[in-house]
Amino acid sequence: MREEVVHRMNGLRNNGSGGAGDAVTSISELEPELGKPAYRGYDVGTLAERSTYEEVAYLLLYGRLPDAEEFSCFSSGLAKNRELPREVIEMFRRIPPTAHAMDILRTAVAFLGMVDPEAHDHSREALFRKAVRTIAKLPTAIAASHRTSRGLAPISPMHQLSHAQNILYMLSGYGPDEDAVNALDIVLILYAEGESDVSSFTARVTASSFTDYHSAVTAAIGSLKGRLHGGANEQALRMLLSIGRADRSASWIKDCLSQTRGIAGFSHGAHARGDGRMGVMKDLSRTLAGNIDETDWHTLCEAVEQVMQREMNLSCTVDFYAASVLHMLGIPAELCTPLFAAGRIAGWSAHIIEQLDNNSVIAPRFAYQGLRNLEYPTLRRRKRQAGSGGEDGLTPLCSQAVQNTTQGKLF
Repeated sequence: MREEVVHRMNGLRNNGSGGAGDAVTSISELEPELGKPAYRGYDVGTLAERSTYEEVAYLLLYGRLPDAEEFSCFSSGLAKNRELPREVIEMFRRIPPTAHAMDILRTAVAFLGMVDPEAHDHSREALFRKAVRTIAKLPTAIAASHRTSRGLAPISPMHQLSHAQNILYMLSGYGPDEDAVNALDIVLILYAEGESDVSSFTARVTASSFTDYHSAVTAAIGSLKGRLHGGANEQALRMLLSIGRADRSASWIKDCLSQTRGIAGFSHGAHARGDGRMGVMKDLSRTLAGNIDETDWHTLCEAVEQVMQREMNLSCTVDFYAASVLHMLGIPAELCTPLFAAGRIAGWSAHIIEQLDNNSVIAPRFAYQGLRNLEYPTLRRRKRQAGSGGEDGLTPLCSQAVQNTTQGKLF
C-alpha cells in the first residue's frame, strides 16, 4: 500500500522525516482500479442511496456510522452552529461585487478562524468541535454572501431543517421540495471526500506544519478553486450553457479540441479511466431531469460525454454531471464550486485530524534542474537575456518605476 501511494504522488520524495512517504489513510479509497469507491469501507453508492450528508460527515470524522443517539446529538450540534457572527455578514457587505465566490468563502473561513471561541486551542477534542462548527457554517456563508452580493438580505438558517434543506432554503427563501433536497444531499455526499486529491493533500500539507485548523481549510479552499480541481464543475456548467443543444455538441467540442482548449469535467489524470462516483451522479442527473421535465438538458450532457469518449477516449469526472444536477436545482454557475466545498469540508476536516494524529511534516524535495557552478559577474558585465525584459531592456516593474519617476510619483 505504501509504495502504491507514493507512486500516485508523482514521485515526490520523502524528506527524511516522514513526508510524502507517510501518505496512508483510512478515510477513503477512490481509485477505480481498487474497486467501488468507499468512505471508511462503505460503498459510496450505497451511502448516496441510503444515508444523509449528516451521517456521512459523522462517518468521515469519527470513522464509523452513528447510532441513533449519536446522530441526534451530531445533527443538533450542526443546527446550533449554523448562524454566522454578525461581523462576517458585515464583511460580506464590504466585499467588491466583482469578487469570486470562492475568494469570498476563503476569506470568510479565515475570518471565522479569528473569531472562533477555541481559536488558540489546538487539542484533538477542539479540532472535532471546530470541524462541526465549520461544516455547519459553510453553507450559511455561501448563501449569505451570494444574497448580499445581489443586494438581498441574508436568510437565517432554520434549526429544524436538514443540511441540504437549509442550503436551498437560505439561497431562495422557499421551502424546497423533497426531490430537490434528496438530489442536493447526494451531491454533498459524493463531494464529501476526495482521498488524495489536490485540496485534501493541500489541507494535509498545511496541517502538517502544526498551523491551526482554519488555516488548513483556507488553503484547501484556495486549491479547490482551480479549474483543474473543484472549479471544473463551474466551468463544465458554463460550457454546457454555451453549447446549448445536443445537436451542437460534436461541432462545439471538435472546435475546442482543434484549438487545444481543455474540456471541463474530463480528466487526463487519476480519473481518466473513469470516476467511480460519476455513475451515481449521472443516474441522479437522469432521474432529476425526468422529474422536472428537463430531459433535453440531460441529453445534452450525454451527447458531450459520447463525443469526448469517441474523440479523446476520456471518461467524465463526477464534476461533469454535478454541474448538470446543480443547474437543474437552480444553482448559478458561480456557486457550483462553493457547494463542492460545502460537501468537501467534512473530508478536509477528517484529513486534518488524521494527519495530526500521527504527524510528520510533508515537505517533499524538488528535483533541481537549473544551472550550476556559475561565476558571479560584476554589474557592468551582465547582459540582458532574451525575453527577460521589455523593448527598453527593463523589467515591467522597472519600467513602471522609471515612468513614475518622470511623472514625479514616488510609487
